[in-house]
Amino acid sequence: MLKLIERDGYLSPYTMEIDGRYRYFLQKERELTKDGKQTLSDFASGYLYFGLHATKDGWCFREWAPNATKIFLIGDFTDWKELPEYELKRIQGGCWEIELPKKAISHGQFYKLKVYWEGGQGERIPAWVRRVVQDDATQIFSAQVWNPKKQYKFKHKKFKPKCSPLLIYECHIGMAQEEERVGTYREFREKVLPRIAADGYNCIQIMAIQEHPYYGSFGYHVSSFFAASSRFGTPEDLKELIDAAHGMGLAVIMDLVHSHAVKNEIEGLGLLDGDPCQYFNGGDRRVHNAWDSLCFDYGKNEVLHFLLSNCKYWLEEFKFDGFRFDGVTSMIYYSHGLGESFCDYSDYFNGHQDGDAICYLTLANRLIHEVNPAAITIAEEVSGMPGLAAPVEDGGYGFDYRMAMNIPDYWIKLIKEQKDEDWKPSSILWEVTNRRQDEKTISYAESHDQALVGDKTIIFRLIDADMYWHFAKGHETGMVHRGIALHKMIRLVTASTINGGYLNFMGNEFGHPEWIDFPRYGNGWSHKYARRQWSLVDNPDYCYASLGAFDKEMMEIIGGTKNFQNRPVQEIWHNDGDQVFAYSRRDLIFVYNFNPTRSFTDYGLLVPEGDYSIILDSDAVRFGGNGLVDDTQVHFTNSDPLYAKKRKGWLKLYLPARTALVLKKNKKA
Repeated sequence: MLKLIERDGYLSPYTMEIDGRYRYFLQKERELTKDGKQTLSDFASGYLYFGLHATKDGWCFREWAPNATKIFLIGDFTDWKELPEYELKRIQGGCWEIELPKKAISHGQFYKLKVYWEGGQGERIPAWVRRVVQDDATQIFSAQVWNPKKQYKFKHKKFKPKCSPLLIYECHIGMAQEEERVGTYREFREKVLPRIAADGYNCIQIMAIQEHPYYGSFGYHVSSFFAASSRFGTPEDLKELIDAAHGMGLAVIMDLVHSHAVKNEIEGLGLLDGDPCQYFNGGDRRVHNAWDSLCFDYGKNEVLHFLLSNCKYWLEEFKFDGFRFDGVTSMIYYSHGLGESFCDYSDYFNGHQDGDAICYLTLANRLIHEVNPAAITIAEEVSGMPGLAAPVEDGGYGFDYRMAMNIPDYWIKLIKEQKDEDWKPSSILWEVTNRRQDEKTISYAESHDQALVGDKTIIFRLIDADMYWHFAKGHETGMVHRGIALHKMIRLVTASTINGGYLNFMGNEFGHPEWIDFPRYGNGWSHKYARRQWSLVDNPDYCYASLGAFDKEMMEIIGGTKNFQNRPVQEIWHNDGDQVFAYSRRDLIFVYNFNPTRSFTDYGLLVPEGDYSIILDSDAVRFGGNGLVDDTQVHFTNSDPLYAKKRKGWLKLYLPARTALVLKKNKKA
């Protein structure tokens, strides 16, 4: 019996389904590796064969286009005309090839394919292209020859992530600058990376790397899967950014989009060789109606070759340390998870699952960890599918982590629907620790999703319009004080109860005042809300600085405690009437008073005997609080005969309203 089922007896009725998907994976792996005659990594090396490559004698270009009848390479080197010497030849397996002398093309020139098929023709950007550029005047995208004389050489070639726990700073290169424009890889490297490292995060998760025609898609409608977006700079710039991050001890993971592709036909894969099903499903399954995009056919070996090669490419060529797989729920269910309730285990094994997509994800995890055993893989998955972050050999999908997507939903619902005096500690603690014990998760209070136009960040939900008029220190309203206090407490309880890692979207840690709205027709193509105002957190006269300082000290405690995520969360106390609760993680004690009006004197908590010091106080003046607690005081436990054998005593604390304290047991001299 697979260990996944042994660990969870409720999965026993679905042994056949789980075993079946595992055996299907093994069969497919054997097929792709030719019964072990090659590795999965060998199979996933298509980027070394397809696309445009400089050779010893010139250039070689190859494309898989089985439905094509004729293909020309056209570009500024042919005056965009079809010339016989630039016509590709059909070779085996539906592939096309052309070899050219060195003088035929040169670095920096632009090109496309002119593809003919039965009944049609069209200009296309190659599927395996590594560089795509948009013309500022015409807005037309073209492939670009990329073979600079000075190619970037990595300084940190053997970097291994040291992320225990994993503290992720989710970021977007283009909107990471303060000016109202698109930022660059270089600017991010010079201005933002040092901030992230100084704030105590040990990993960055970069969005929108794969080329996408529409900037406002946030990078989720990908057209060219092997091309780093040229909006932000060159491939060499991105490599230097990643290398610099490694030099600062930061791991770098990519927000990888293999769940769907943009519908665009000229820029994307939608009708590359005239066959709408070359890379994608046919019939009703071709289009993802909710996302207005195309769905890959994971049952085709050629598609597996393309996507697995894409995983290896980013690991090998750019030294990414792993991936956060976007839209996993959409991939593994025929319904894309839409309209599903997922209330019972039977909902995960009712025949509505896409076995080919599940097999692909398992193969991808196997490959990624074969190429780099230290790589990090995270699944963005909302249904709660069992085994997602369980080892492949146990019957799982092989992800290292899964996103705890219930947590931000919970905070939004709580803030929107309940009065402060109705918040229940028992509910809060249950929600942030509600997870499969055999699967690691990435906890977060909010990500980029909650910052987009049409939604609200936590700070805006708590403070609303007062953010604009009362965030200068000394001018706070009661609404602002409330919001600042709860913002810190919400983040602390989310971050301190992790069993894997924690994620924050850039700027949210200091309560960035604006939502995210990319340039579009509806806002006059403005960049005003597609940026981050770092000057706010840098200004000591504003409350943003206080929130930023709290987040930094919170990260120092969590990140500075070795294997923090492996320490068991043990509840000490909760009282829904008082709105007080506490839990420990070995020698650390976390205490919360969510009561909006009542402070408590000598509030007793039964803890291991000893003396304790406060190492974090959300009510400290430097964090925008009232400074009601004496943080220099050492707290000694009071003995109790009833608990003498258990070596426990009563810790008496002053707990101001809307305050969280972190205490650490002092070591004996």
